[in-house]
Amino acid sequence: MIEVVVRVAVLDDYQRLASTWAAWDSLGSEVDVEFFHEPIGEDELVERLTGFDVLVLMRERTRLGREVLERLPALQLVVTTGMSNASLDIAYLREHGVMVAGTGPVGGAAGGVPGPAEVAWALILALSKRVVIEDRALRDGRWQTGIPFDLAGATLGLAGLGRLGAAMVRPARAFGMDVIAWSQNLRSERAAELGVEAVTKDELLERSDVLSIHLVISDRTRDLFGAAELALMKPTAVLVNTSRGPIVTEAALVEALRSGTIAAAGLDVYDREPLPPHHPLTTLENVILLPHLGYVSEPTMRHMYGQVVEDIAAWRSGSPLRAIN
Repeated sequence: MIEVVVRVAVLDDYQRLASTWAAWDSLGSEVDVEFFHEPIGEDELVERLTGFDVLVLMRERTRLGREVLERLPALQLVVTTGMSNASLDIAYLREHGVMVAGTGPVGGAAGGVPGPAEVAWALILALSKRVVIEDRALRDGRWQTGIPFDLAGATLGLAGLGRLGAAMVRPARAFGMDVIAWSQNLRSERAAELGVEAVTKDELLERSDVLSIHLVISDRTRDLFGAAELALMKPTAVLVNTSRGPIVTEAALVEALRSGTIAAAGLDVYDREPLPPHHPLTTLENVILLPHLGYVSEPTMRHMYGQVVEDIAAWRSGSPLRAIN
């Protein structure tokens, strides 16, 4: 009988497909891999994960803070998809000699639009053409309940002009939109090379017909757009967030949508994920909600989990790959 030497927990396998997206068997019979398909509540984390040597995290789905990690003494390796994870206390793991590894960027078709930007455009088009509202109305026997708006001639405001923000520019031009951008460290040269007008934060809010957020979550971007900022937007404007929920103050956004401060929102990310049942956002008709699908596609998942297996194998051989800490 072969003894299991390493126990691996793969968390948040919502679609129950992680086992098919990588060659887990290549790790050998001494490695036992267990897949967790449902989100694990904070109170259950320690009980469910005790005894595992390796944790595999789908980036920022499950929060693993110090108060949890210090109660998992068997832990030797954490692998997260992506090369950062704001929900993981990497400093604690570094202090206690636990290796953290990640996965590299996903390659796409040359000239293509990255998945998160595709989702942002899906939300923008659904909002501008009232896709969800009119679909629901039609099923209820109602016909043309409101007026869509055209993207041609409208202004797309980008909060963030990194890889994903930049990927929004070419489709916007194809739709005939003007594009403006702001971030705390945006260089005018970067904006100019993309043919985008760099503006101040207030100008971004005041001029955008569609405000799309493409920033990394950090201490300085958390609650970056609160009640005061939303009040600067046009009452006809829509906000799209495919980045991270806490960048927009959730309570302020709910109030802005209820009061008509802004017209609508399209969201793929939230303060708490999965979004709890009966959350205030689920009661509003002027918001489209997606369950954090920005990076969810079969090619992306195969790439991520394939590199996860590589990371575990490399760590076992003493030559770790893609170390974060």
